[in-house]
Amino acid sequence: MAAGEGAEVMARPGKNEKQNVSHAVMSQRTISKDGRDDFPTPPWATRALVEYVIGDTWRNYTCLEPACGAGHMARALVPYFKEVRARDVYDYGFALVRDFLTSSPRLEDGEFDWVITNPPFKLAEEFVVEGLRVARVGVAVLVRTVFLESGGRYERLFRDRPPTTFAQFVERVPMVQGRLDREAGTATSYGWMVWHKWVDKCASSELVWRRPCRKELERDEDYR
Repeated sequence: MAAGEGAEVMARPGKNEKQNVSHAVMSQRTISKDGRDDFPTPPWATRALVEYVIGDTWRNYTCLEPACGAGHMARALVPYFKEVRARDVYDYGFALVRDFLTSSPRLEDGEFDWVITNPPFKLAEEFVVEGLRVARVGVAVLVRTVFLESGGRYERLFRDRPPTTFAQFVERVPMVQGRLDREAGTATSYGWMVWHKWVDKCASSELVWRRPCRKELERDEDYR
């Protein structure tokens, strides 16, 4: 599916070759010169969200992945939803080229059941706010654990719209700029932050630890 075409519904996975070089991504993510914060999510980490955090009960629901890059997360979501649509502000040759935050016409309120993504870190807060408008059921974002911090973020987001759940990975989720790398390491910790729309306001957010699940959910074909 070429970027910019009218069809957004998920296409078949691509055939990217496995990367063999080992890299360590440290706490400070380095953004490319063209501004792309492109750190593909290992598919096993996406499967962990559905299998162990939000539950595998969404096969009659729709999902939007608004920062899809080359589609690694979107493809992993396909088996769990009736329909997955994907878009990104940059052209990766995978989905519609659309800016989730500024494109006109805007998506309708509640246009999708779920919004699930690994957003650009500097725009993660804005992605959450827009996702809460667009999603009818829930929003889930994969973020660095340090996203929990910041007095400003607390005032703007967490105080009045705290997440329902924060699911912390106890094993590291390695991400390398521009590609998947099975052998990569990382010094950065990640977790899934989830908002369920039917919960008007949490008295307190639930913190859960996502037990090690990479060996269970990782597949050889994820890297081909």
